[in-house]
Amino acid sequence: MSELSEIKKGSALREYAEALVWALALALVIRTFVVQSFTIPSGSMLQTIQIGDYLLVNKFVYGVKIPFTNKYLFRGEDPKVGDIIVFEYPRDPDTDYIKRVVGVPGDVLEMKDKKLYRNGQPVQEDYVQHTRRFTEYDNFGPITVPADSYFAMGDNRDNSLDSRDWGFVPRSAIHGKAWRYYWSWDSSTNTPRWSRIGRSVH
Repeated sequence: MSELSEIKKGSALREYAEALVWALALALVIRTFVVQSFTIPSGSMLQTIQIGDYLLVNKFVYGVKIPFTNKYLFRGEDPKVGDIIVFEYPRDPDTDYIKRVVGVPGDVLEMKDKKLYRNGQPVQEDYVQHTRRFTEYDNFGPITVPADSYFAMGDNRDNSLDSRDWGFVPRSAIHGKAWRYYWSWDSSTNTPRWSRIGRSVH
């Protein structure tokens, strides 16, 4: 092999290595600041989100955090009622939960016989399912959501450990807003749920 061929080969390898490094760096930046994938292992959000759904979560929409902290470089928009959020479980920050925001700072919430009231008005929740006649969480409140905190509950209301059990979600603990399904696998039939892939989460 000629010296020129060796030089060309070395140059090509260096270019491939540089491209790989840049690709990995870009992927890390995107994952840290923009979007991250999450898998759904439980049924607390049925029927909205299925067990075996894979989601992309928009981390940028609520602001950009300093890596490895819950402090913001800048704050984006605040979570709204109806947003489906991924956040650190308040009792174990190493575990991530996904729930729907039902109360924002200042809201007064109450539940009577499974019916949610916000600021004295009944809330229409077409996405909620009930599977049991009675649970210990069928009634609570009234309570007021404090500043920089959110009240979140699962759509599978009778089978969800949520803010009714462990309290409010601090804004700083929120990773982002559930955005799109990029994959979905039905383990009961061992087949993909093709119709869900690419759909927005709402």
